[in-house]
Order: sequence, then C-alpha cells, then structure tokens
Amino acid sequence: MTLIQDQTEDTSSQTNSPILYRPMTDEDLPIAYELSQIVKWPHRIEDWKMVMRLGNSFVAEENGVTVGTALCWSHGDQYSSLGMVIVSPEKQGRGIGRQLMNQVLNDIGDEKNVILFATPSGQPLYESFGFKATGEVYQHQAIVEKTSPVALSGGKTLRSVDQNDYANVIQLTEKACGIARSAMIKDVMSFGDAVVIEENGEITGFAMVRPFGRGHAIGPVIAKDTDLAKSLIQYWINALESKFVRIDIPANSGLSAWLAEVGLPQVDTVVEMVRGESPTRDDETRQYALVSQALG
Repeated sequence: MTLIQDQTEDTSSQTNSPILYRPMTDEDLPIAYELSQIVKWPHRIEDWKMVMRLGNSFVAEENGVTVGTALCWSHGDQYSSLGMVIVSPEKQGRGIGRQLMNQVLNDIGDEKNVILFATPSGQPLYESFGFKATGEVYQHQAIVEKTSPVALSGGKTLRSVDQNDYANVIQLTEKACGIARSAMIKDVMSFGDAVVIEENGEITGFAMVRPFGRGHAIGPVIAKDTDLAKSLIQYWINALESKFVRIDIPANSGLSAWLAEVGLPQVDTVVEMVRGESPTRDDETRQYALVSQALG
C-alpha cells in the first residue's frame, strides 16, 4: 500500500504538519478507541478488533499521532461496505475525511457496489462521492427492565444454534441481505451466541447476540416473517434482563413501535446509502436487525 501525504492547508491555523495516510495496525487501536469515545461512539477495544479483522483499515496520522480512521469490508465479488470513518474534531476542516474516503474506495475498487450507513453530519460527504440514500436504520436501546413470554405458534421450536446449522444460517442470511455474509457470521459465532427457530426440520429464522459497547447487541436477526422476528428478539431480551441492550433495525421492518413497547425505545436514526446498485434481497426471508451500523 502506497503511503500518501496530504499537505492541504487549514485556513484556521498557520502551522499544519503533513498528514500521512497508511494501513491501520494493532498499535493504532488505543488511539482509534479514544477517537471513537471523543465522538461518543460506544465501541470497545474488542469491538474495534472485530471490525479490523473482518476487513481493511486505514488511518490518518499527523506527527506520529492517529487523527482519523476509515475501514472497509468485502462481501463477495459484487459488494463491499465501509464505515468507522472518524476524524478528530480538532483536525476537521482539513480534508482528512475526504482523503480517508479516497483510501477506502481505492482499496474497494470501482467495479464493486458500496454500502454504508451515514450519520446526518457525514451524509453530505458521502453524497459528494456518489452515494445515494436508499433507506433508514433505527437504533433502539435501553437497560432491559421487563420481560415477556416468547410466543411461538404450532410446530415451531426455538433452540440454540450448533455447528451443523452454520450452512443453513449463512444461506438464510445471504438470501435476506443479498450479499455474502459467511465470514461475518462465522466470526460473530466465535464469541457470541445464537438461536434458531425450526419448523418441520427447516430453520425459518435466527438471531445472534454479542457483547458490544455498554452491554450487548442483538443482530443479525433473520426471519420469514415479523412474528418470528419478534419471538427471536424477545428471547434475547428475556435472557439479558437488567443489562444494556442495543438493536439496529431497518426502518421498514415494522418493529420500531413494538420494540418501544417492550422497553427498547428508539434513540437515533442513520441513513443507508449505496454507490452503485442496491443488493437484491429476498421477498420472503428478511433481515430484521443488522449486525452493526458498520457491517450492515
């Protein structure tokens, strides 16, 4: 990877050092974590390690200090995603975010469609790179204070996932998302937990949970219908009583009002954006919750 120096002047300062753009290493993790804390993102060091090992990551460095980050992930031959684009607040206005975007987009290549989830402050930058809004994602979170029975109609059973389920779970996820998900699913399963709903020997839904941020994150949640999705989510809500829980759902999932009723109110909204073609998603099997806003 070629190292790039950016000597763009900052009109608010008379002395600017060159910015070096390079691949991220484990030595950058502590400062990357600090940057995410400064902008009030909940990621732990362990969460940073997860997104790093699943993709390619880059930093902006000034005088030996990391001042910005950006990461990207491949999802097969046709799609990639990008995220974790952070610039130290005191270094903003110098084109660092734009150059980091150039780094990740060059790494991805022009032949692939690219997905990201944008905060309102970041959306104009992404639009300037040709990204278009295609939907919204609602962030719901709270400390779980109440539980409810898990409702399952006749013939359906809910059980823990095992290794024999991996191929079916990955196939179900890829149908729902329209992109390759094998590496991500296997990684999250290595340290998280998952349950499936089975009917007549067929897995018709599953949900994962993992440590994240202040507590736990539920996702992905994949199911044949909304009732199955609610049952899967309710199972993990019950298992995490008195703990902090977060779930990120597509705005069109139909779950937002229900999540508020069961004690997980909506606290934020981000915009799904795509450069190129949106994934072709299955009409019957749907994604009701994301892995994360970074990974989709």
